[in-house]
Amino acid sequence: ILPIVVKAFEMEITPANRIVAQVGDTVVLTCNTTGCASPSFSWRIQTDNPLGGTVTYHGTHSTLTMSAVRIENAHDYLCTVCCEHEKKEKSFKIEVYSFPSDPVIEISTSLAAGEQATVTCKIPDVYPSDRLEVLLKKEDHILHEQNFYEDHSTNAETKTVTYSFNPTTEDIGKEISCVAKLPIDDMDFEPKERVTSQKLNANFGPKNTIIIASPSNSAMEGDSVNLTCVTESNPPPQIVWRRQVADKIVQCASENNVLAIPQAHFTDSGLYICEVANLLTNKTEKATVEIVIQGPPKNTTLSVFPSNAVKQGERVAISCTSIGVPAVQITLRKKIGDVMTTLETQDGKYTIERVLLKDAGTYECVSSNELGEESQRIVLDVKVPPQNITVLVHPSEIIKEGENVTITCSTYSNPPSQMILKKVHPEKEIILSSVNGTFILYNVTKSDTGTYLLDVFNEVGNNIKMIEIAVVGRVENADQMMLVIIAFSCVTAIAVPVVAILIYVSRKAKLNGSYSLVKALRLKV
Repeated sequence: ILPIVVKAFEMEITPANRIVAQVGDTVVLTCNTTGCASPSFSWRIQTDNPLGGTVTYHGTHSTLTMSAVRIENAHDYLCTVCCEHEKKEKSFKIEVYSFPSDPVIEISTSLAAGEQATVTCKIPDVYPSDRLEVLLKKEDHILHEQNFYEDHSTNAETKTVTYSFNPTTEDIGKEISCVAKLPIDDMDFEPKERVTSQKLNANFGPKNTIIIASPSNSAMEGDSVNLTCVTESNPPPQIVWRRQVADKIVQCASENNVLAIPQAHFTDSGLYICEVANLLTNKTEKATVEIVIQGPPKNTTLSVFPSNAVKQGERVAISCTSIGVPAVQITLRKKIGDVMTTLETQDGKYTIERVLLKDAGTYECVSSNELGEESQRIVLDVKVPPQNITVLVHPSEIIKEGENVTITCSTYSNPPSQMILKKVHPEKEIILSSVNGTFILYNVTKSDTGTYLLDVFNEVGNNIKMIEIAVVGRVENADQMMLVIIAFSCVTAIAVPVVAILIYVSRKAKLNGSYSLVKALRLKV
């Protein structure tokens, strides 16, 4: 028969005899027994404070559960077990801390470079605060260090560290860090250090604003020009482009820092303004640039007022206009023969108060600058009515029957004049036409005696000369009066039918009927 082994009455507490718990954690303590079939358990705090937890019994073991540990739960706890007439006790310690979250950094919203800024670091619900150490750092540089060794708060509290400094533009983008440490060596918990970092975002500017013109602020017409507004500002500023046109400032259609001028034209030249505004610093700044679009002369126009066909004596204004950059130089010239003679003008204008036939001709406007030249021509036609009329009767105005009478007329006009010789007759009007200003009466008779009217005309006027012819005596076989019409002697003249006025635009001409004679044409009256 084997001997019966009776196990001795023993007890233990798990976990161990010391617990480190954070405020709010759940803690479960178990009191176990061996060697006792029906143990009885009791739990208490040595200071006779409330347990702060729930006790349950499970035969040979009992549990004390704290669903949310509080600071007041930091005590020495005692588990007592009785088995028949035997009693055993064991104690354990609960230590409580609070270090639940990372620090919170706050930086003054009006942070501006060069102005004082305030950084605030808050460490939430820390306990025990008398062990708290806080560092404020900029990158690896310590700005401020603070501890709370003299703080003996009995509650979990948010501790605050504040530091003021003057940030510079170089500080933009650097990290500000708050390092909170709770270095309790005899308490086993993690983490014992918490860090929060925030990039420094100081508000400043705008300042040092400039406009960069690409490829340059002087470009050829047709090229593209980009204007870039560069400034130092945080946050990025609002940008408005404006342009000075005459005495007005107009806004350009661009909402970012680049203003594009595609296929630049002369009219794009001028002063451009970039205005930048930082809404947080409430500051604005402007930059300007003068843009010059260059090109050879173009749109050269040569005009005559009232028209390029005028009457002698009218006022004539010849005007030449052109555009180009650099500024164009306008030269007005008149062609005299094969030579171009330069005229004196004022702002490209040349005025003739009373135009004469000698002013007619070809005028040329030349617009030039260092990049090229452009020219235009126009022909001025001065129309002159018949004037300086000379009438010669050969051999005389008083002649004998049977002789021939030659009437020659010369005049000055443009276009060339036409001539008609009329004999005043009580019953019918006899009209004789001339080709070149010469009229011949062959074998005159007394019936040819009378008053003759010589009508000299062109499209702009006419002049009438009266001639008295007296035929005396009698000439044999003078039974007919022959009228022979000789062609008009002026160069390029054109004959006009009877009683009709032909409009003809041509060069100036001076009529002179004494140049040549042709065979007379006989006309029976």
